[in-house]
Parts: sequence; C-alpha cells; structure tokens
Amino acid sequence: MNFLKAEWKNLALFNYEVDAKILEKYLPAGTEIDIWNNKCYVSLVGFMFQNTKVLGLKVPFHVDFEEVNLRFYVKRFENGEWKRGVVFIKEIVPKKAITFIANTLYQEHYETQKMRHEIHENENTNTFIYQWKNDKEWNTIEIETKKDLSQIEIDSEAEFITEHYFGYTKIDEKTTFEYEVTHPRWEQMKVLNHRVDIDFEKNYGSDFTFLQTQKPISVFLAKGSKITVKNKRKLQSVPAKQKLYA
Repeated sequence: MNFLKAEWKNLALFNYEVDAKILEKYLPAGTEIDIWNNKCYVSLVGFMFQNTKVLGLKVPFHVDFEEVNLRFYVKRFENGEWKRGVVFIKEIVPKKAITFIANTLYQEHYETQKMRHEIHENENTNTFIYQWKNDKEWNTIEIETKKDLSQIEIDSEAEFITEHYFGYTKIDEKTTFEYEVTHPRWEQMKVLNHRVDIDFEKNYGSDFTFLQTQKPISVFLAKGSKITVKNKRKLQSVPAKQKLYA
C-alpha cells in the first residue's frame, strides 16, 4: 500500500541561488547536490493538499490543508542511472496529526503552525496567497499569474524545479530514507508579480538569514495534479558517486 495519496494544487515556487556549501550539513548520505546551469537552488514552496488519504484512509479534518516548505535538490546514482530528488529543510502544515505521522514514520522536519490561504480570480489573472503564523506574526508568499496554462518545456529551469521524483531524508551520517513521489508532468501559469514577506531566520534558522535580503532568481506557479507518495526505503552507508562542487 502507498503511504499517501492526494492532490497537490497551485504550487507557488520561489527559487533562490545559494552557495552549495551551506547545504552540506543537510545532505543525506548517498546523495549529492543537483545543480542546473551551474546554479545551486533552494526553493520556498507553498501549495494545497487536497483529497488527502494516509495509508488509504481519509483522516477527519486532515483532507484539505496548506503546506509551505523550504527544500533543495539532490540526486543519487543507482543501477546505472541518476535519481533526482529533494531534501526538505522544513515543512510547515496546520495539522498536528500530519506533523506527527511524517516526523515519526519518515523522520521528516514538519512543524505545525496556524495557516491560511486565498485564491482570487478575475477576468485576466489569478492571485494565490499562502500565509502561516509563528508567534504573533504572519508570514506571506503571494503570486499573481495569467490564467492560461502552458506546458513546462523540456530542459528548462521550471522543469528542473518541478520534475524531481524522490524525497531523501538524512537520518544520520550513514543512513538515509528514500521515498518515491509519482505524478504526471505539470502545467504552469505565467507569473506576473510576486511577493515574499517572511522572517527567514525565525522560520529556517541562521543558516538561511541571508535570504532575507536576497531576491528569488525565478518564480513559478505550477497547477499541480494527483500525487502518490510511496513507502520509504532505508539506505545505509551508501557513498555519493562524486561531488560536483569544490
């Protein structure tokens, strides 16, 4: 049985170029940093979980909810091919049961906060807003888009950001959890405007304080789709094939 089935909808992706060295301590054993056009990325991502089932069951009051995460991109060489995946620095959701299950079973880095979202549609544009509250302050990410959908081009930056089909979790220096995420290729909406109003240090720690004054190098809105998260697999003492950065 799959661990989770759901729909991921209206994914707002804010992408920052960073020095790969700051991510080394978060890197799971057996993986290495994945780069695109000589750039190392972290992404701030907000989206909706809808029609969520955990182990085949809908958990009352845990079917539709927001998530905001900070992630970076990795790859792992196995059986003659590269697997491309993501590693989460933190995932914020408004549901304590989701946090408990993910942190207990997958040893992920979920955190429960009060959250809300808005979608505004008019004749020509859509606006997507995701917010979460820590202490007394609301954090906000917002994207305004055109309404038309378009394909994400092969070998594009948007494809690199959206087409990673594995999740990796660092358990210790020698142990990694791997899980597969399946979904069709996504379509995107052209981004017209965006806004990021969050406290990076309060949310993600001092390693990411510098993002407070850094602008994203790209912003995308992916429409999303049905997804499946498969059961985890433990990888132990698996060295990375090589490093791609000094």
